[in-house]
Parts: sequence; structure tokens; C-alpha cells
Amino acid sequence: MMIEALIAVALIGALVTFVAPNRIAGKLAFAISLVPAALSLWLFGAFDGSGNALRGGELAFESQAAWLEIGDYSISWFVGLDGISLPLVVLTTILCTLAIVSSWTPIDERESQFYGLVLFIEAMLIGVFSALDFFLWFVFWEAVLIPMYLLIGIWGGPRRKYAAIKFFVYTNVASLVMFGSFVALVFGLGDVTSFALPEIATAMLEGGPDGLFGLSGTTLASVVFIGLFLGFAVKVPIVPFHTWLPDAHVEAPTPASILLAGVLLKMGTYALLRFNFTMFPDQVETYAVPIAAIAVISVIYGAMLALAQTDLKRIVAYSSVSSMGYVILGLVAYTQFGVGGATFQMISHGLISGLMFMAVGVIYNATHTRMVTDMSGLADRMPIAVGVLIAGAFGYMGLPLMSGFAAEYFIFFGSFGSELLSYSAAFTSLAMFGIVIVAGYLLFALQRTVFGPYRLETDYEVGRAPAHDVASLIVLLGLVILLGVAPDLIFDMITDAIDPIVQGGDL
Repeated sequence: MMIEALIAVALIGALVTFVAPNRIAGKLAFAISLVPAALSLWLFGAFDGSGNALRGGELAFESQAAWLEIGDYSISWFVGLDGISLPLVVLTTILCTLAIVSSWTPIDERESQFYGLVLFIEAMLIGVFSALDFFLWFVFWEAVLIPMYLLIGIWGGPRRKYAAIKFFVYTNVASLVMFGSFVALVFGLGDVTSFALPEIATAMLEGGPDGLFGLSGTTLASVVFIGLFLGFAVKVPIVPFHTWLPDAHVEAPTPASILLAGVLLKMGTYALLRFNFTMFPDQVETYAVPIAAIAVISVIYGAMLALAQTDLKRIVAYSSVSSMGYVILGLVAYTQFGVGGATFQMISHGLISGLMFMAVGVIYNATHTRMVTDMSGLADRMPIAVGVLIAGAFGYMGLPLMSGFAAEYFIFFGSFGSELLSYSAAFTSLAMFGIVIVAGYLLFALQRTVFGPYRLETDYEVGRAPAHDVASLIVLLGLVILLGVAPDLIFDMITDAIDPIVQGGDL
């Protein structure tokens, strides 16, 4: 019942925070968030699962109970963790705690509601990464949208309503496409009697769908694969479904940006791995080249768009589009290091992007501008915050002994040697060129903002960042370095869970 305890603490904490006085809401939410963070770290230390949750593996902290009967199909409360989902749960709880701390300075109205929504997001995200029944998973998946919409729409910038609506419409339409595709698949699997993901995965791998709506089983599987891919691609997001992301990031308050880039984007890549790349091995092989092309385009195009920006938040936002392209490339390589590296990159990018958005937020709180052209020489006034920002940028560039280097090395090593992906060497080489562009725009932005003589176009006095902001930045930077120095802390459990996928393990 440990997963239920995680979700319950966050949910109850959200309700308590909603009704708490504004003056104590931030500290109360922080105290409550420490409980799921501590529990998730305990789960990490006590983890004894093996294999893949959808490939007959031994789940950790599993629980299942009947819930609903819909016709011939049963829906259950079914949760459990394997080496793919557990690191994402830990990432969620840590980033939520740090996002709450980063809210103490900028959030000064309706604090109770703000912190309550953050805790509610935490509960739903834990559900997304642990649910193993499709309907239960979809409830959690959709429930994440509402609080994020409110965080952007109420506490965001001048164009917050436009950004919130665009975010909600894009992701909700994508969810409808994904939901319809998966339900059609279940109806096409004649022997399936529940929405449990392991049962559906087994049916897919043992014979696939019989057909539906006059479509053959093979054609139905391809249509569903494409529908699921499109639905999840919007959430990732990858080109050309990325346009909602920069608007959402620019208008969102800093804590919402931390959660959006650090965890919510990983919902899309996690779902691609769980559904498309686990249940549809034949379709992965069929569509490997176009998927790899989309991945490389996302890497290069996202980096080029970042190169053209002058808003620090937009630079980091487009960097996320580029980074998620690496994840897609690793997944479609369908090798141990490719898929394992893609999963490692989900964690690494969550930490680095959270670090970057937090550092940009600290700078904005002091300068009240994010424009590269409005400031310079901040290193003398905010040495620690700027130092962490520079270190985070190096992590994005793949500096050795940081998690970004380990993730990119795993992905490139796995994709270069892929036997499933045609022209794998060419795709990998093109993707590696993205690192050069990343270094270009990050170094250019840093040179303009943090070095040189001090200059600020706004009428604010810049001083050292608050201690709580510095502490949060240092914690994230420490985790980035820790996973860069010792990637096996999570990579071993990741590869244990993805080996049955890439090697066709026993069901």
C-alpha cells in the first residue's frame, strides 16, 4: 500500500493546504511535500522488483482491487512499480518539493490555492507513473491537465489566458486521439477482458488484434500505433506539435515551469515507452525511419529556434524540445543502451531543466526581466545563482561527469549500433550536431547576461539570491552531478526493466 500512501499524502495535503491561511500555506505545503519525497526515497532503497511491468516482470509495491465492470470488461485499481517508473516517481516528489520552495518569493497572492494545486499535481503524477490499468492511468493522465491549466491561467504572465487555453486544447485533443485509439485496440483484442496493461501487452505480443471496423488486425495495429504516437507526441512535445510549449513556459510562473519541463513532458515519453515501444514491436520496426527523422528534426529545429530567442525562458523551453528529440531517437533505436539511455535522459532532463528554470526564475525575481538584451554582468551581484545557472548550462551541453553527458552517451552509443534502425549512423551523427548548436546558444546567452560590466535596464537593485532559492539550486545541481558521476544508481534498474522489451523477453 506504499503507492497509495504516496498518493493519499499528496491529495490530503492538497486539501489541507487549500483551506490553510495564506501566510502559512507555503511552509505547510513544503512540510507536507517532504513526506512523499521521503517515502519515494525509501521505495527506491527498498525496491526489489525485476523485469518489466508489462512483460511479466515482478512488480514492486504492487496492489490490485476490482473497481468497475463495463460490459465484458473489468476495470481495477492496479498499481505497481518497475525500474522504469520508480525513478520517475522519485523525480516527481523531489521536483515538487523544490518547486514549492522556489514559490516562496514570487507567489504573493492566493497562496493557499497555488500550493494546493502543486500538491494535487504531485498526486496525479505519481498515479500516472504507477497505474497499470488503462482507465485508472487515463484518469490520472487527464487530471494533471486541470491544475496546470489553473497555475498558468491564474498566476501566469500578461498572456496567461491565451497560453493556458492553448496548452489545454492541444493536450486535451491529443488525449482524445490517444484514448480512442487505445479503446479501439482493446475492442479488437477478442480475448481481452480487462483494461489491465500487462494483459493487453500480452495479447498484443502473442498475436495482436483480430481486426475491427473492417480493418485487418495488422492494419488496426498500425492505425492504433500512429494514433497513440500522435497523442503522446503532443505531450512530449516533438516537432511539429511543439508550439504550445514556449507560450506555456513564458507565461507560467517559475514553479509551474519547473514541473512542466521537469515532469509533465516526461508523461509523453513515458507513455511512448510503455505503450508504443512495448506493445507494438512490429510497428516500431515498420515506422522506425520516419520516427527517427522526426526525432532528429526535433533536435536540430528545437536548437535552432532556441538560438534565435532573447528571452531566457524561451531559450530553455526550446531546449526542452531539442532534448526530447534525443529521447525519441534512443527509443526508436530499440537497443539496451538506446532505450535505457532515453529513460535515463528523462530523469536527467527533468533535473537539468528544473535547475535551469529555477535559476532563470531567481534571476527574474531580482531583475524583473528575462531578456538577454536587458542585462549583463550579473555574476558580480549574484555569484552563487549565476554559478549554478552556468553549471546547469554545461549539463545541457553534455559536460562530462554530469547527468546530461551520461544520458547522451548512452543514447548515441545505442542508436549508432542499432540493427533495427536503417541509416542509424547518419541519424546519430545528425543528432550529435545538435550539441554544437546547444553550446552556441547557451554560451551566447550566458556571455550576454552574466559576464562583462554590470548593466540592468530595469530600475531594481540586484543582490544575492535568497538562501532558500540557493539551497534548492544546489540540491538540483548536486543530483545532476551525482547521476553524472554514478549513473548506475538508476541505470542498472532501468536496463533490467527495458531488457525484456528490446530482447523480446518472456511473457
